[in-house]
Amino acid sequence: MTNLRLFDMHCHLDFAPDAHTAAEDMAREGLGAFATTVTPEGFECASALFAGCENVRTGLGMHPWWIADGRCGEDDVALFERLAVDARFVGEVGLDFGPRHAASREVQLAAFNRVAAACASGGKLLSLHAVKAAHAVLDVLEEAGALEGNACVFHWFTGSSDELQRVLRAGCCVSVNPRMLATKRGREYARIIPEDRLLLETDAPPEGEPYEVELEVARLEDMLDELAELRRVDRAELSERSAATSARLLALS
Repeated sequence: MTNLRLFDMHCHLDFAPDAHTAAEDMAREGLGAFATTVTPEGFECASALFAGCENVRTGLGMHPWWIADGRCGEDDVALFERLAVDARFVGEVGLDFGPRHAASREVQLAAFNRVAAACASGGKLLSLHAVKAAHAVLDVLEEAGALEGNACVFHWFTGSSDELQRVLRAGCCVSVNPRMLATKRGREYARIIPEDRLLLETDAPPEGEPYEVELEVARLEDMLDELAELRRVDRAELSERSAATSARLLALS
């Protein structure tokens, strides 16, 4: 779609009670979206919901929080593996070793190893969750051969500077949201990420709440303003570059 001017590269559009209407409103506003899901079953539902929405790409997800608390088990991992054969877009997947989820480290790793193996054939876009786990996520992807031939995006990156450098050396992109820009570290990361690897996201909405299109468009526009100031670059050129990268990754150009 050539009329898209902005992209939300990590949102949970299927969480919204009026998700299909929101997707149509997004198209009218020139907003494209990578609608990530949190379970394989959720992906199947969201794929049907957004089937007619040319501005939305739906990701096959299996969120580490759902693995950690048992909402996703063996049957879900097996379903992910089956669906991944034909899925071009994958997310949200990854690892979370933060305090709330560290106890499930081995269960998460077992599942994510299978996720990475299922994506090793290449040709996919992956949106990755990594909390205190960026090195581990990269280790798994590298071992599976899933970094080669895929485009990988770390969403809302909160890791260390060393981890960010490894992410960038691996050729990955990073999607930035307002909460990332609210921290000193996040702003510094957003300043140094190469322009052709810098993407925008909202991570909206929380489950059960609406995706407020006008509000999220305004947030994305505000981020472009802030990023242009942080990076001391022309705002229009930054916007055009970010949109072009997003459109290419989503096959929406």
